[in-house]
Amino acid sequence: MTNTKQFESAAQAHMAKSFRYYDLIMAAFVTILLCSNLIGAAKVCTLWGFTFGAGVLFFPISYVFGDILTEVYGYARSRKVVWAGFAAMIFASFMSWFILSLPAAPGWNFQHEYEVAFGNAWRIVGASLTAYFAGEFTNSFTLAKMKILTKGRWLWTRTVGSTIAGEGVDSIIFYPLAFWGIWDDGLVIKVMITNYFLKVGWEVLMTPLTYKIVAFLKQKEKEDYYDYHTNFSPFSLNTPKN
Repeated sequence: MTNTKQFESAAQAHMAKSFRYYDLIMAAFVTILLCSNLIGAAKVCTLWGFTFGAGVLFFPISYVFGDILTEVYGYARSRKVVWAGFAAMIFASFMSWFILSLPAAPGWNFQHEYEVAFGNAWRIVGASLTAYFAGEFTNSFTLAKMKILTKGRWLWTRTVGSTIAGEGVDSIIFYPLAFWGIWDDGLVIKVMITNYFLKVGWEVLMTPLTYKIVAFLKQKEKEDYYDYHTNFSPFSLNTPKN
C-alpha cells in the first residue's frame, strides 16, 4: 500500500510539473502533422524509379517527435499531444470543407484550384484520422513498454522498434481505406509498401538527431519518465498511477 501511494504521489507530481520545452514540441508535432496531411497526402511521386506518396517526406518527423515526447515525458503526456493533433486534424478538415462550400464571389475564378489544393475527399480524411489515431498510439505504447523492458538502455531499439510498429499500423490502415478502388490495386500496394520502408528509413537516419534532442531535453527538463503502472488506454486523460 505504501509503495502504491508513493507511486501515485510521484505520478501526480510529474503531471503537475511544468516543463520548459513540452509546449514547443507539441506545437512542432501538430504543425508537421497538419502540413504533411493537408499538403502531401494525396500526391504520388516517382523519383529514381521509386513511387511514393509525397507526404512521406515529412510525415515521419511527427513520429520522431512522438518518440521524443514518450521517451522524455512519458506516455500520458504524449497521449495528450496525440489527442491535440487529432483535434487539429478534425478542425482543419472541417475548415477546408466549410471554406470550399462557401459561394465564390463574382470574378473570383480560383475555386477549382482551391478544390484541387484543399478538397481532400472525406474518405481520405477519414482514413487519415483513423490511421493517425491507431498508428500514433501504437508508436507511443510500444516505445513506453520497450523503455521498461530495456531499463532505459539502447534508445535506438525503442525509436526504430516503435516506428516499425506504429508506421506499419498507419500504412496498413490508411492506403487501403483512402485509395482502394480509386487507384489501381497494384499502385495502392506498391505505394503502401514503399512508403512504409521509407518512413522506417527516415527514423533510422534521424536516430543521431533523436539522441541529441532526447539527451538535451532530459538534461534541461530534469525528466526521464518510466511508465511502470500507466493506464495505457488512449481514451484516458487521467493521471497515470506509477
